[in-house]
This record gives sequence, C-alpha cells and structure tokens, in this order.
Amino acid sequence: MQIQTVLFILLAAIVALALVLFQYYYKNKRKGKLQIILSFLRFLAIFGTLLLIINPKFTKNEYTLEKTNLVLLVDNSSSMTSEDKAKVISDLSSLKNKMESSSESFNILNYRFGAELSNSDSLGFTEKSTNISKALAGLNEIFTGTNTAVVLFTDGNQTRGEDYEFYGKRQKFPIYPVVLGDTTKYDDISISQINANRYAFLKNKFPLEVFISYDGKEEVSSELQVFVDDKLVYKEKISFSNISNTKIVNTQIEASTVGIKNIKVIVPPLPNEKNTANNEKLLALEVLDEKTNVAIISTVQHPDIGALKKAIESNEQRLVSIYRPDTDLSKLQEVDVYILYQPDASFDKVYKQIQLRKSNSFTILGTYTDLNFINRIQNNYLVETGYPVQELFASPNAAFSKFDISEFSVEGFPPLVSDAGPVNVLGIGEPLLKARIKGVDMDQPLLTTAEEDTAKHAILVGENIWKWRVQNYRNDQTFKDFDAFLGKLTLYLSTSKGKNRFVLDYSSIYNNSSETKIKATYFDEAFVFDSNASINIKVESKSTNTSVEVPMLLKDGYYEADLSNLPPGKYDFAATVTKGNLSRSGSFSILDFDAEKQFSSSNYAKLNRLAKNTGGKLYFPDHMDSLVKALETDPKFVPVQKSKQNVVPLIDFKFLLGIIIAALSLEWFIRKYNGLT
Repeated sequence: MQIQTVLFILLAAIVALALVLFQYYYKNKRKGKLQIILSFLRFLAIFGTLLLIINPKFTKNEYTLEKTNLVLLVDNSSSMTSEDKAKVISDLSSLKNKMESSSESFNILNYRFGAELSNSDSLGFTEKSTNISKALAGLNEIFTGTNTAVVLFTDGNQTRGEDYEFYGKRQKFPIYPVVLGDTTKYDDISISQINANRYAFLKNKFPLEVFISYDGKEEVSSELQVFVDDKLVYKEKISFSNISNTKIVNTQIEASTVGIKNIKVIVPPLPNEKNTANNEKLLALEVLDEKTNVAIISTVQHPDIGALKKAIESNEQRLVSIYRPDTDLSKLQEVDVYILYQPDASFDKVYKQIQLRKSNSFTILGTYTDLNFINRIQNNYLVETGYPVQELFASPNAAFSKFDISEFSVEGFPPLVSDAGPVNVLGIGEPLLKARIKGVDMDQPLLTTAEEDTAKHAILVGENIWKWRVQNYRNDQTFKDFDAFLGKLTLYLSTSKGKNRFVLDYSSIYNNSSETKIKATYFDEAFVFDSNASINIKVESKSTNTSVEVPMLLKDGYYEADLSNLPPGKYDFAATVTKGNLSRSGSFSILDFDAEKQFSSSNYAKLNRLAKNTGGKLYFPDHMDSLVKALETDPKFVPVQKSKQNVVPLIDFKFLLGIIIAALSLEWFIRKYNGLT
C-alpha cells in the first residue's frame, strides 16, 4: 500500500475523531457509558464513510510455474513392421519412465497420427496413410504461444499432404525425430505412378503411362508387364543404372470388351530386392460401349465456349465438337445434345433439325442473341424482349428435382450479362437457378428446363458463364464442383428418361476401402427431398457370394452408405427405399492398394533436415538416454516462473457500507430509546 494512502487513512481517522469530539463533548455536560457508546458508533459511521471515499487498495502477487509441453507424437500407420511396433511401444514406455524424474520440468502429452491427428496413446498401427505435415500443423495450432517440444516417432515416409521437410521451416517449436524402421538402403525397383483414364470406349485404345524408378548403384535390367483381367497385353524390356534411374513407359491398350477392367502392372523384382510390394500396382477403368456426343454451335467467339467444352469433357464419357450453324447438317446426325450459343437467324436449319429429330438442346442467351428469332422458331418457351443489358446474379432453387444440385453453390459468383427478359416456359419446366437483380430476388429463372414429349431443353439467360468456372477454382483450387454441375445437366439432357425420384451417386472404381461411399437422394411424389425416408443398401461380393445389408444414413441434404469395411474386390449392390417401392442397382470395384507398403527403408535423411529446420536433433531408438539428457539440460525447456499482479480493495465496500448503516441505525435507536434528540 502506498504511503499516500496510509496518510489519507490517518487523516480520515483524525477528522472522524474531531467531528465526534465536537458533536458529543464540546460544551456537552453529559457523561457516562452511554455517551461513549454513541460517540463510538458515530466515529465508525464517519470513518467508514471517509474510507469509502478514499477507497484504499493494495497489490497482491500470485506466482505460477509454467512447465514445457513435451509432446510424444507417434506414427500409427500400417507401414510399421511387427518389430517396429514392439520397439515403439518399448521406447515410449522407456522414455516416459526416464522423464518421470523431470516431471517438474515437463508436461508429457501423447498424440498419434495417420491421415489425421488424434489425442491418444492407444496404438494399433492400422492407418492406411501418413500425413506428417498435417499432424505437425495440428500441434502448431493446439500449442501456439506455449513452450513446447515434440518427440516424433516415425519412419519418415509420408503418403499424403504437404512435404513435411518444407513445412518444418514454418514450425514454431523444435522437433526431435526418433527414426523407426530399417535405415539400410537396398537396391529397389518400384512403380511410382501410373496415369490412366477412368473410362475408355469400346474398340478404342486407351493410353497408359507408367513411371518406374530405381534406387541402387549397379546396372540392372527387368521387364515391364501389363495385364488386363490377368491376360498379358503388353511387355517391354527396361534398363537402369545409378545415373539413369528413372523411366517413363507410354503405351496404348485396346478396349475390346465392355465392363470394369482390372489392370495389373508388374516389374519383376531384382534377385536381392527386399521390398517387392512396390513392384506391382493395380488400377481399374470402365469400358463403355458408347459416349455422349455434344455439339456447341455458335457464330461468335467467346470464352464461354472453351469453358463449356472443358467442363463437359472433364468426364471421359463425353466428346464435345464445335460447329458454326452453316455447317453440313450430316455432321450433326450423331449429336446427342445441341448447345446453341447465342443463336440468331442463321440457326434456322439447326432448329429445324432439332425439331425433326426431337433432340435435346441447351440454349444460352446473351447480348448477341436474336430474341425475336428465338420466340419465332420454337414453341417450348417465350423470352420477353425490350430489356436493357443488365447483370444477373444466380440464386439456387432448393426445390429443383430433376437431379441433385445440393453440392453446387453459386454464393459469391460473378453475375451473367444479358438483355433478355423473363423466360416463360410453355410446357413442363423447372428452374435450377433463379435471377437476382440489384440485390433483389426476382421470380424469374436464370437457368431452367423445358420438356416436350421425349425431348428436353435447358435455357440459360446470360453469357460469361466462364467466370463461374474461374470463381469455382478461386474458391476451392479445383474446377470439380462446376464441372460436376454441368456434367449432371449434360447427363439429364442426354437421356430421354422421365423424372427420377431416386438418384445414386457413386464411383465405379475405388482405390481402397476407405474411399468406398455411396450417396443417394430421394424425393417424394411432390418432388420434395424426403428427410424421413428409410433406405437400405445390399452389397454382394462377386468372388465370395457373400452379402451385407446396411442402412443409408441421412447427411446434409443426401443419404450415404459408408462401406469402408469392405475388402478389395468386385461388388454388385442394390439400394431400396423401404416405403417408396423404388430401387436402384449398380456395381463397383475396390482396388487392393496400400500406399504404406511402398517403402522398404526409413527416410532418416529427410527427418534429419526436419530436425535442423526446427532447431531439434535426430535420434535413433538406441540413443534414448541421449535424448532424455538433451531435453533435461536444454535451457530452452527450463520451467518459467510467472507472476500475476492483482490490485484489490483493502476493504470490501459492501461490508464497509453494512458497518456504516449498522452504526447509524444503532446510534439512532439508542438515542430514541433514551429520549435523546
């Protein structure tokens, strides 16, 4: 407490005493105990009031000891051998026991990781992928602003995510890797990557690109072999040396039959090769007996045309050709979907062919469109004219029922430009997107469908859709959502089927079991998404003839079946809506691929660079004592004593106010009781 405050308190006591003496004893002839009690109560009241005004305070210091966080981060992936597993468990137990003597210096915390970071010391070594950089980034967020050290138990082989060596330069605390696995380098030939399309067309040849690498010092030779459904279809002699240690093999394989084809690429191992798991890779593709031919017809050159072509052809089942409206109509006989980009009077022959063939079309309106011609040449919809060029923003129609558009968001997308007015569908139609003009939601479609008999049409009121594809990439670093949305629209237009209330979304090929998920959307008879449906899926293995039935669980706007527990193989499935009497069937394949088995040695060199980048040091399991000593003697990890200074009132004002009120009340009562004024 400050001297000034003490002087104020003394002054308050003197003032209170002087006032009491003046009031009770100056020129007052009354004496006795009653006078003393009353003067004391008056002193308490006055002194307490003055203390409230002064409000004396004092400083209180609180001291705490902050320990260093010691994080034991363990690789829980399946790349660990049985010897590694036992060694890790033993080393962890040994390290914990040795660090018990330093319990006053460290808070010991246990984490494990595979694809994700987990706060647990229970180890199963079953994770199918390793993401070291993501685990380190997670610890960075958890322990930001604290004194932390990480002991990383791993073989250094990462199968997913950012390269942890470069991420380590952004790490905020030191990392001490403990190298697991075999550090000996063996001669090794491996298939590092295979590039192939997911789809091929019957009687066509599909490309196959194989990347092969060699790790060794001697000159060796081997033979690349490609099998399709266990039948040898291609082979090539390959040679390597310590200088020429990589090779890329390109070939063309003919798709002779329809269906899912299992492709096996093999490079026979060297005589003394230890790891043979990376000498073989499996993949699959689906051979289709037909493809969708899409024609884009336009008289203008516009970025929209390139964006449409790339988005539609992102699915290998579709081929896009670009024509002018005056092209020979015989070239358009095999077209499945016509995309009419900003049509004018020169499209007269094209429209007549569409009507004659009862073909499906997608019309895009813009500033170059002849709207009067559009209204005159067809009877599916009318476009109001006489509007100025304006910007049209998109707003999704949640009630759209033709196909699932729930995963495509137009939030923040740039506007389209058009001078067309509202589109009035004359037959059956349903808008996918509605227009928003100057922040106001308009009851008019921006993208809508129109049906007549077996033909289907779509109308987009506005140009510059290429900006949507760019915005999708800017948001997600991929064109996937935009391309999938346009792909679903193309699929809808390329078929003459009616409304489908039950739609499945799945892949014909899954690289491994963890990716195996099937999605479904179901609409009631009013074509409103039914969130109370009961959907079951029955999956049957083609190899074992065993089956399993599981329910599809409701997610955010769709149903999903997680089949990640299925082993690799070929499967048929049937999904059934219990009360709706609707079912859909299909087939898929799960490939037997384990990225964790592609490495034969630990990557201690990269772990050493990670340690240096973060200010740590590399250790081997036999040097745990050195690690413990380094942690205990490093001055960076000495516990820090921190003080917290709190300024608090000397007397609680509520307590003091109670004393003042009690003293005044008691004085008043005594005076009245004794007949004093």
